[in-house]
Amino acid sequence: MTSPWSPDSWRQRPAAQQPPWPDEAELEAVLKHIGTLPPLVFAGEARALTEQLAQVAEGKAFLLQAGDCAESFDGFSADAIRDKLKVILQMAVVLTYSTGVPVIKVGRIAGQFAKPRSSPVEVVDGVELTSFRGHMVNDVAFTPAARTPDPQRLVQAYHQSAATLNLLRAFTKGGFADLSRVHQWNQDFVASSPEGRRYDRVADSIDRALRFMAACGIDTASQPTLHEVDFYTSHEALILGYEEALTRQDSLTGQWYDCSAHMLWIGERSRQIDGAHVEFLRGVGNPIGCKLGPTATPEEVLALCEVLNPDRVPGRLTLITRMGADKVATALPPLLEAVRDAGHPVVWACDPMHGNTFTSASGRKTRHFDDVLAEIAGFFAAHWDAGTWPGGVHIELTGDDVTECLGGGDALGQDDLDDRYETICDPRLNGRQSIDLAFQVAELLDRR
Repeated sequence: MTSPWSPDSWRQRPAAQQPPWPDEAELEAVLKHIGTLPPLVFAGEARALTEQLAQVAEGKAFLLQAGDCAESFDGFSADAIRDKLKVILQMAVVLTYSTGVPVIKVGRIAGQFAKPRSSPVEVVDGVELTSFRGHMVNDVAFTPAARTPDPQRLVQAYHQSAATLNLLRAFTKGGFADLSRVHQWNQDFVASSPEGRRYDRVADSIDRALRFMAACGIDTASQPTLHEVDFYTSHEALILGYEEALTRQDSLTGQWYDCSAHMLWIGERSRQIDGAHVEFLRGVGNPIGCKLGPTATPEEVLALCEVLNPDRVPGRLTLITRMGADKVATALPPLLEAVRDAGHPVVWACDPMHGNTFTSASGRKTRHFDDVLAEIAGFFAAHWDAGTWPGGVHIELTGDDVTECLGGGDALGQDDLDDRYETICDPRLNGRQSIDLAFQVAELLDRR
């Protein structure tokens, strides 16, 4: 029998990846304060996303989940938020126009401030310090003061998330996302590339379609779907005290919702079936995700499905696979078959980033664009073979013209990495690479 759930029942379970806070009393005081602050998102918005993801689970829509590896306190600006959103909107336009499938847009944004680490400590020149765990915990500088977890950073993460959400809502509902502006979304560095020119041809076709509709007497100005988009936020629910502090009971349904984001996910390093992260997220009403690496077994995945979505609600659970290009063909099919045969209505999404990370000769952590594409292609192939729906992609990207991932249309090489390597954690696709990826995914999706 399932044990009773409450927002703090996770505290009775082993909690992986939690920072070594030096002052527990200060931490609890900060969390109590956050608990008095307004919710960042609302229960109705989370339910709307679940309904849209249900369409993905049924093979009638596609999920585009994208954004920063880890958001930064230092790089926070309206321009950075706008440019990141712009790239995601461009990708969504390419996917929708090329495939005729609705695209559900979910950002890794407005809360993606914490990162799991493979080791709790980092050693440099014989000095051992706490690993960098994201800006809501500590700082990337390798000094004792910077690496000491600071609970006040949780408050800063809340306020930056609130400001980001406010701007995202203004952009997506205030005219920036209007389809008549698709040409204006093409940033200079994208417009000058082959991918950008290909995007411009799509934009031209959309312009012609809108003019045709107007010529036929259709009042396009009165159609909100042509001028606004639904855009949702997500992050890994890693720092459980913070997530608990923002968990509120919906006055309409009585259900509990984690109001830090519309969608939360459990990472590959914290998906233990008896662990605190699974315990916490099983009880909230949000749509949730769970990362699955190449070691995941069918038995583990089925157990997670039963615990996280026992009522088998379509759109409730997204399984995000991160296998690696060299493992996806063998590791993914048994999971697809097990979940399919058990009848769980999940969304399947591919994270082609985390399984393809390596260190360059210069010491930079990077990924190769060809490996990213290869894993996505393997993901699609496995789904077509299993008769299941490849429901989405989960991408780390930025709107900045960075040089963090190799390959792509500009054929970035290892010597180019130092030009603009700006990530505070994992390497991200730049705008050119992201648009190129969207066209490649559209071609794979169109083969259905």
